[in-house]
Amino acid sequence: MFVVSSYPLAVVLCAVTMLCWGSWANTQKAAGSQWRFELYYWDYVFGVVVLATISAFTLGSFGTAGRGFLVDAGQAHFEYILSALVGGVVFNLANILLVAAIAIAGMSVAFPVGIGLALVVGVGVNYIMKPTGNPVLLVAGVALVAAAIVLDAIAYRRLSGRSKGVSTKGLILSLACGLLMGTFYLLVARTLSPNEDPTVLDGGYLSPYTAVYFFALGILASNLIFNRAIMAKPPVDDPVSWADYRKGTFRQHALGVVGGMIWCTGMTLSIIAAATAGPAISYGLGQGATLIAAVWGVFVWKEFRDAPPGTNRLLGLMFLSFVVGLGLIVAARIV
Repeated sequence: MFVVSSYPLAVVLCAVTMLCWGSWANTQKAAGSQWRFELYYWDYVFGVVVLATISAFTLGSFGTAGRGFLVDAGQAHFEYILSALVGGVVFNLANILLVAAIAIAGMSVAFPVGIGLALVVGVGVNYIMKPTGNPVLLVAGVALVAAAIVLDAIAYRRLSGRSKGVSTKGLILSLACGLLMGTFYLLVARTLSPNEDPTVLDGGYLSPYTAVYFFALGILASNLIFNRAIMAKPPVDDPVSWADYRKGTFRQHALGVVGGMIWCTGMTLSIIAAATAGPAISYGLGQGATLIAAVWGVFVWKEFRDAPPGTNRLLGLMFLSFVVGLGLIVAARIV
């Protein structure tokens, strides 16, 4: 299987993860405002499973390092298979809660509370599991990235019509999303071999490709419950049904599948990099995806073209905080 032993290469993979995690949502935007997220999300999940399967039978099966996917899955302890599956369930629930929180409280509340809390919790619990890197630089980097997320939310709130009232329900959903989003990665990362040499896999543990495969199955299985529930009782708008899903065009369905494949590419690369960079650094860099999403919003979708004076200053501070924060996270493994 394909493994990474070089820290600089691991950082490159984490940078690609940022690009993937920060870009997949463009496919939902491209599908059109009339194509509801609940319908898009089915194809997104299918795309995650497709990419995880392709990766398992290609990069996860070729080469002389480690074990091939089928051999690895056959020798894996049930405890670790279950942990990867539960990781998928937790991630899926967190994602659904984030969408519901955005619908109720708005992006300016849901994103900084949900994703900001996920960043802090995720880096913290993953560092406790495998202390890799300078903790002072890691904490400083996470603090700056979290500050950038808050600045992004403040700038977004300044847009006309985006200043929604904060409901208790929306805030609670955001907090729940952050706690869950911050723990799913740990459930997947703990299934990997603790051996410092990524080419050597201890018995019973999963390879990165096997871990992501079972993680994807957890998302698929839980989606049959979570997404069907939110289709029947969405936080806003009217319920949607399978009849609405079947009305989607080929382009709309294809965009959802591509979106899922893009996100899963990032997840796969992040887990591969975690063996060398450490789960805390790998997850922390991946959550810099908010920076990529902001770049898309500012420079491609022109979401801030009608923003009031002073917004560009906030955006500049946001980008600076992100860049410096991510730099500190990278340096935490070197210093």
